[in-house]
Amino acid sequence: MTTTAPAEPTLASASSPFPPIADYAFLSDCTTTALVAPTGAVEWMCLPRADSASVFATLLDRSAGFFKFGPAHTRVPANRRYLPGSLVLETTWATPTGWMVVTDALVMAEWAGTQRIEGQRRPPADFSACGMLVRTATCISGKVDLMMDCMPLFDYGRSPGMWEYGGDDYGHVVCSLPGQPELTLRSSLRLGFGGARSTGRKALAEGESAFAALSWGKAGVSTVPEALAQVDGTVRCWRDWMRHSSARMPDHPWRPYIERSALTLKGLTYAPSGAIMAASTTSLPETPGGERNWDYRYTWIRDSAFMLSALYQLGYDWEAFGYFAFLIDAWSAGGLQIMYGIDGERQLDEHILDNLRGYDGARPVRIGNGAYDQQQHDVWGMAMEAAALYFQNAAAEIGPMAWEGLSTLVEKAIEVWEQPDRGIWEVRGEPRHFTASKVMCWVSADRGAKLARSRDDTTHIERWQQQADAMKADICAHGVDDRGVFVQVYGGKALDASALLIPIMGFLPPDDDRVKATVLAIADELTHDGLVLRYRPEETDDGLSGEEGTFTICSFWLVSALAMIGETERARALCAKLLSLASPLQLYAEEIDAASGMHLGNFPQAFTHLALIDAVLRVIAAEQQAQAAEPTQRA
Repeated sequence: MTTTAPAEPTLASASSPFPPIADYAFLSDCTTTALVAPTGAVEWMCLPRADSASVFATLLDRSAGFFKFGPAHTRVPANRRYLPGSLVLETTWATPTGWMVVTDALVMAEWAGTQRIEGQRRPPADFSACGMLVRTATCISGKVDLMMDCMPLFDYGRSPGMWEYGGDDYGHVVCSLPGQPELTLRSSLRLGFGGARSTGRKALAEGESAFAALSWGKAGVSTVPEALAQVDGTVRCWRDWMRHSSARMPDHPWRPYIERSALTLKGLTYAPSGAIMAASTTSLPETPGGERNWDYRYTWIRDSAFMLSALYQLGYDWEAFGYFAFLIDAWSAGGLQIMYGIDGERQLDEHILDNLRGYDGARPVRIGNGAYDQQQHDVWGMAMEAAALYFQNAAAEIGPMAWEGLSTLVEKAIEVWEQPDRGIWEVRGEPRHFTASKVMCWVSADRGAKLARSRDDTTHIERWQQQADAMKADICAHGVDDRGVFVQVYGGKALDASALLIPIMGFLPPDDDRVKATVLAIADELTHDGLVLRYRPEETDDGLSGEEGTFTICSFWLVSALAMIGETERARALCAKLLSLASPLQLYAEEIDAASGMHLGNFPQAFTHLALIDAVLRVIAAEQQAQAAEPTQRA
């Protein structure tokens, strides 16, 4: 067990005006997303897409725009929850004079159109985004003063808009700025405006309701019943989507975590293209107050195989098809990159926003991601694993052009596997011979050979299999230390959590002594309080300063690996601990500070929720196998 003390937690302390990252609620309509603070303020929202410039960015600077809707003079809610089976937030407030319930929804509705939507690659699903955030409030006891305060600041907090009335009454105002989305705010409150803000206030007695609806498209509501109906309709949309996985969900106490992870992954989808974002945010720090702040509003090929695996395990074949179609479109547009924009954009130039002070002072605030043109050899394996999952029962049906493209992925892995790269963690130091990168090149050759065998493609079967065998022999000769443990880089001693992919990706069987030794070494030596680090920054030239928290995906990988090698009780204990560290709404950021349980990094994190689904399902399966074996053992 490590003796290195974790970084002293400083994020969102009692004196900080920033809520803890884990206290945010996540909303989505599968086109854009929003984060809602416990105070009832929308503190992060980008329009018209989730990777567009923000209109509310208090998440990254307390003066960069917000949208508050809730009781006046009360900032701490009595309870928050998602309405079951949905991404609709319900917040209950207790005030000195009464009780109020507020619901928030990025509205979705049944698709009733017929015309093709310009620029949308995928046809609309049964339910699609309306381009509207609807917030309703109902007084359930006593009397409560309701307050609305909307201050959009366009272009990441740099530019206020101009408010004006949009009709003959006081319930309709419009905020506009050339070159920015026009925002229409309708409410049952009487609205006024001054400077960058529009405000309203109303006393609600028991049984009375009110609404505020912010739209950036053609949708709109004019009355309280209409607003309530929009929220109810959105709940039905999410529940209808969830029914596709109901038969695959285990009847187990951990089922709610799987369901919430599935909803979160769906919420991180950009429906017009089928892409799935790594996270909803940019620049939430991995190191308290530090510089490890990145823009994650993109889709990584690294995530693709895990994404497809999770979708298939839960029965979401249509989402898997949409995501794989996006991958094919991206690959066809040019050489394979490690990441893309959510509409397939290839150039993701990184910029620093000097006008934003950062979450709890963590700077710089970045948009774009300079890692997009890095050389990371794991990408070939992840891409081929995604293809193998998608075509696992239909390899013979792969068309000539698609097969040519997949063959290129294998050939590229064969071409580069002996070269250094920057590894799965995108280190910004010098390229090195990362063991996991070479394992993923093996995955590319291995999966290619298996698909070729299924297609009876004699041109490739033998050569690709020979190359896979040569890679495996080289990795086993140079990627293992004198203890029989797989290490981060050839000839090194440092551990890396990416070695947990060795059993997960089938490079070696779980009962191999080297696999067992590697999994147990990571569990004992690359952890803080049982939670797994990616690597130790002092042992890895990642081009950055400072510490980082434990990577939650790596901890879930360890759960999966422990279950695979037969350490079922240890896997279950770690899984239970990780689930206990979920946010109050069962969401996860990228990292967790082991000492405090504080969530760090961008939020919510797709990769973490993907790993959760795999780990929980593996532990449940291991438990069921053990229970099934008990009668035999007793007999």
